Amino acid sequence: QVQLVESGGGLVQAGGALRLSCQASGRTFRTYAMDWFRQAPGKEREFVAGINWSGGDTSYADSVKGRFTISRDNAKKTVYLQMNSLKPEDTAVYYCAADQIYYGRTSHPDDMDYWGKGTLVTVSS
Repeated sequence: QVQLVESGGGLVQAGGALRLSCQASGRTFRTYAMDWFRQAPGKEREFVAGINWSGGDTSYADSVKGRFTISRDNAKKTVYLQMNSLKPEDTAVYYCAADQIYYGRTSHPDDMDYWGKGTLVTVSS
């Protein structure tokens, strides 16, 4: 079992930055691949970024590549999403998710084993 709690969301102006954190509980965190998804109002949940169990492999959606960075600290059982050069279209609820398989860019919400409750990111123009 893995419980996930996101934090770090908020209101930021376009061009600004935020760092999201996802704190996990459970002894097996280091065996899980971790992903960030987001869901904007009226839209489907979409993949943002993923990282394998060791942190040695990462993947990004085209829409955030070069602006967002995913990382993890297995000792702290935490995964991060550094978001730079934010745009109004980045506004969404951001969720972290865990799965024992690293899917990379093909990650889909249906594949994930565990989810956090999300944190809201609002980017004003």
